[in-house]
Amino acid sequence: MAKRTINGIEELKSLAGQDLGSSEWIEIDQGTIQAFADATGDHQWIHVDVERAQKESPFGGPIAHGLLTLSIGPRLMFDVFEMTGVAGGLNYGYGKVRFPAPVPAGAKLRMNATLTSVEDVPGGVQAVVTQTFEVEGGTKPVCVAEAMVRFFGG
Repeated sequence: MAKRTINGIEELKSLAGQDLGSSEWIEIDQGTIQAFADATGDHQWIHVDVERAQKESPFGGPIAHGLLTLSIGPRLMFDVFEMTGVAGGLNYGYGKVRFPAPVPAGAKLRMNATLTSVEDVPGGVQAVVTQTFEVEGGTKPVCVAEAMVRFFGG
């Protein structure tokens, strides 16, 4: 799907409640999982010990950290849309975050973005984008998160 361009805050407001599209598929390989474990210090065996995870994990192998999936959200949102006509934007936080299913090492992941709401805040707007992550061939989302992004100026 082609990246969508949203021209300014007024156009963003007009899209509230709409699906903005989906990102490209990206592979979450064991190297990415290991790098995340090294960066965060979370070396739980279910993520980084391939042999043990294949033998003992209920998932049949290593899985990505839930927070790894969440942390890829901003990257994938850039695949879905870009804002023009604003001075900038920043991540403000997250509302509800849940991880209904695991991301197996080697799986392909993508994110769908729905613009849930847009509210005025001093100097700009706060957009809530519901990010729904899925793995290729999966039966339910692997992560659903309400990302709050503030856009200012323009």
